[in-house]
Amino acid sequence: MKKIFLLVIWIMGLQPLSAGDEFCGIRNKAFEEGESISYNVFYSVIGLYVNAGNANFSVSLDKINNRIAYHVVGKGSSNPSYDWIFKVRDRYESYIDTANLQPLKFIRNIEEGGYKKFENITFNQETNTAVTTEGVYKVPGCIQDVLSSIYYARNIDFNKYKPEDKIPFAMFLDNEVYNLYIKYLGKETIKTKYGKFRAIKFKPLLVKGTLFEGGEKMTVWVSDDPNHIPLRIESPIVVGSVKVDMMQYRNLRYPLSSMISFNH
Repeated sequence: MKKIFLLVIWIMGLQPLSAGDEFCGIRNKAFEEGESISYNVFYSVIGLYVNAGNANFSVSLDKINNRIAYHVVGKGSSNPSYDWIFKVRDRYESYIDTANLQPLKFIRNIEEGGYKKFENITFNQETNTAVTTEGVYKVPGCIQDVLSSIYYARNIDFNKYKPEDKIPFAMFLDNEVYNLYIKYLGKETIKTKYGKFRAIKFKPLLVKGTLFEGGEKMTVWVSDDPNHIPLRIESPIVVGSVKVDMMQYRNLRYPLSSMISFNH
């Protein structure tokens, strides 16, 4: 259960693009104000998955520093029946410039098993800096935070890639810039807890940490339609494995045309 929601953020967020990439400054065509997507987080140690937590991601419009921004909020929590093992109550926020989908501000307010952390980052596009509670850091152009990257990457045209192609990205996390990539694996049909979908499949390169082993062990499937919403994520972790499934959505910009059948 440890850091379950941070895992969801990592899983869904490891998709931003680096400076110099053709998508730098891309316009949004994939989502809109009012969108809300919910997920169930399943955890397994011996092959049997249990519903251990949930997460929700929502989009509204706001203004920050005289710029119109998408205000994205990601919230995650362990299910009450598991709180005695490891209680998680996390909230992530990102203010994303509507003009170029680059982050303006990132806020992390987390409580995980008694550990609490608050982080506030302001991104300056003109000076390519990130101002955190611990200092000022130089960052490359088109840098993304762990939440804004989800929405930025949903605008990738995966039809331009062939299987095994690598898409580089840069992410700012814990006062460091990480230069990573995702490997596009092609398209396939998957069955999730919600239904059967045509999906786009890829693997993000992960940084070795306390929760992940690092490398290309995580697999992500997003809807093969203009919404590109994450449908399923699977990954081994230090102890056991997790599976994250989309379970509910509201106000998508386009019909979820990738859905073949519905389980409910």
